[in-house]
Amino acid sequence: MERGKMAEAESLETAAEHERILREIESTDTACIGPTLRSVYDGEEHGRFMEKLETRIRNHDREIEKMCNFHYQGFVDSITELLKVRGEAQKLKNQVTDTNRKLQHEGKELVIAMEELKQCRLQQRNISATVDKLMLCLPVLEMYSKLRDQMKTKRHYPALKTLEHLEHTYLPQVSHYRFCKVMVDNIPKLREEIKDVSMSDLKDFLESIRKHSDKIGETAMKQAQQQRNLDNIVLQQPRIGSKRKSKKDTYIIFDTEIESTSPKSEQDSGILDVEDEEDDEEVPGAQDLVDFSPVYRCLHIYSVLGARETFENYYRKQRRKQARLVLQPPSNMHETLDGYRKYFNQIVGFFVVEDHILHTTQGLVNRAYIDELWEMALSKTIAALRTHSSYCSDPNLVLDLKNLIVLFADTLQVYGFPVNQLFDMLLEIRDQYSETLLKKWAGIFRNILDSDNYSPIPVTSEEVYKKVVGQFPFQDIELEKQSFPKKFPFSEFVPKVYNQIKEFIYACLKFSEDLHLSSTEVDDMIRKSTNLLLTRTLSNSLQNVIKRKNIGLTELVQIIINTTHLEKSCKYLEEFITNITNVLPETVHTTKLYGTTTFKDARHAAEEEIYTNLNQKIDQFLQLADYDWMTGDLGNKASDYLVDLIAFLRSTFAVFTHLPGKVAQTACMSACKHLATSLMQLLLEAEVRQLTLGALQQFNLDVRECEQFARSGPVPGFQEDTLQLAFIDLRQLLDLFIQWDWSTYLADYGQPNCKYLRVNPVTALTLLEKMKDTSRKNNMFAQFRKNERDKQKLIDTVAKQLRGLISSHHS
Repeated sequence: MERGKMAEAESLETAAEHERILREIESTDTACIGPTLRSVYDGEEHGRFMEKLETRIRNHDREIEKMCNFHYQGFVDSITELLKVRGEAQKLKNQVTDTNRKLQHEGKELVIAMEELKQCRLQQRNISATVDKLMLCLPVLEMYSKLRDQMKTKRHYPALKTLEHLEHTYLPQVSHYRFCKVMVDNIPKLREEIKDVSMSDLKDFLESIRKHSDKIGETAMKQAQQQRNLDNIVLQQPRIGSKRKSKKDTYIIFDTEIESTSPKSEQDSGILDVEDEEDDEEVPGAQDLVDFSPVYRCLHIYSVLGARETFENYYRKQRRKQARLVLQPPSNMHETLDGYRKYFNQIVGFFVVEDHILHTTQGLVNRAYIDELWEMALSKTIAALRTHSSYCSDPNLVLDLKNLIVLFADTLQVYGFPVNQLFDMLLEIRDQYSETLLKKWAGIFRNILDSDNYSPIPVTSEEVYKKVVGQFPFQDIELEKQSFPKKFPFSEFVPKVYNQIKEFIYACLKFSEDLHLSSTEVDDMIRKSTNLLLTRTLSNSLQNVIKRKNIGLTELVQIIINTTHLEKSCKYLEEFITNITNVLPETVHTTKLYGTTTFKDARHAAEEEIYTNLNQKIDQFLQLADYDWMTGDLGNKASDYLVDLIAFLRSTFAVFTHLPGKVAQTACMSACKHLATSLMQLLLEAEVRQLTLGALQQFNLDVRECEQFARSGPVPGFQEDTLQLAFIDLRQLLDLFIQWDWSTYLADYGQPNCKYLRVNPVTALTLLEKMKDTSRKNNMFAQFRKNERDKQKLIDTVAKQLRGLISSHHS
């Protein structure tokens, strides 16, 4: 029973669940019915649920059927009314169609008119838009046409300005047009074309500058020369009026006024104007040579294009190359002055152009760049001048070169270039100039000395006398009192040499001009060069003449006289230098002339040569001596050769009257000593192995002739028997043998007052040996004659005693 109740309860719950599910299916959206149906199939009563579902469907079908039956009559009525409305609608349609046809027919012309009006309004709108667009495009086209015209006429800077306006002002307004795009694409090409054309103009300008640097430099140097001449004139005249213009104002070649905002126009011809119109007439203006507008245009074009640095680097690089070419001297520059002048003109022209560029452009070149170029140019120029000037052997060419270098330096100094090194180099060239002068004057002195007749200058009239005195400072009261004709004591080479020394001083002075040296420096330079002339050049020339093989005693005597007068003239040379330099000789640093020493040395050399020459002449006469050493006859006169020798000496010493006393006395004493020594050697020479008493007697006569000559006083100034002392050795030796006074000699030997003090025992023994051998050979029977035997014993005894004296002396 309870089981039945439980089953009934479960069936009630199932029925209620199924009812819920059905309600949920009816009320739920079809898309969400899946979970509901799954709950049915998840349970076990799905069969019963299906039955309930079928029952519910049948119920709904019955309700639908009831509802349709209820509304059927209304539906039929509605259909009947709808059929009536369709007929009326057809009638209305036909009426509307007919009305439309009539309307279309009646409005056809109006539509055509409207279409025409529409087209006119459209065309009007298009025309207006076209005019507006053309108004925008026409300026672009005009600017482009203007650009092309400027390009054709090579007005590149205005073309570049036009291009800038076209690109930034006009083209942006019409950038959507195809032709504008073509223009925009062409703008970089046009810029490059302008750059290329302007660069081509710059290259032509650089080539023109290279060709005309010579002429520009020549113009600048001519103007500098004119200014220097003007300054010299002003210095010679008192200054009147206002102050002078500065040199820079006078030397300006180029008109440096230039606008900083725009380049010079193509028609600008005043870039190189010379300021002074008068100078324009005298010196051709540099504006006729170079037009600077290409470089200005190119600079501005590159600046506008943002490539200024590229342009500056290119310009400087090319100018550096040109500078190296300009600074390369031609190999034969040293041959002529024109070679140096052309070289300097090119350098001046180069730096004048660079100075102009520096002052007329803003930064194309700067002072550091110019200074760097100048340092390079200065070093290369100085090196070239040192090399080429060393080849110059003509002092006139060296002097002209110096003047050219000074003009070169002065010209560049005006433009602000430091030129101290050039003046320092000129001091080096000054030494070379002095050397070339010394070489030239060596030839002059040689010609003067070679052509001189070494005879006193004869004068036959007062006019000739004054002419000589005017050439050489000479005063002699006694000579002035003498009547014409008369003679100066010196020969012609004295005034000639003196004048040539003055000419040399003038030549040295010429080189010192315009070197900005003080008077003391000029004076020192002249004195040092003159000292070299005297101590080296003139001294060597005199020494060469004195040492000449064929020089005669007369010439040597005249040389001594000449050098004496030249020595006296040195003080006048000192005064001459003082007058032209205005530096007193008492100044502390003043160099003294060494002329006195030079002429003294030459005179001493001439004196020595006289002594040597006299001795050689004496030797020549002695070579004629022909003694018979074995003769037994006693002669009664001196030998012929000796008589001739004495006569020669007398005539020679007679010429020595104009020589200084000591020179003549020394020459005479030297000749006598040499004669005495030579006679002694002749007597004692080894070839004379025997001699007789007769030969000694003849030799004694010759010595007496010499002593007579010495006593006669061939040269004044000797005291009593001073000259005879030259023969004292011979005299005592001969007296000892001829008088055979051996007892006195041997007894008094070594005493201060010995009669034969000058006789050397060795000499006496040598001569005694010669006589002993002669006695033995000439007296074959001497042993049979008592006197001869006694004499021979005496000779042997004397010889033994002499040997004893000699040995005791050595011990």
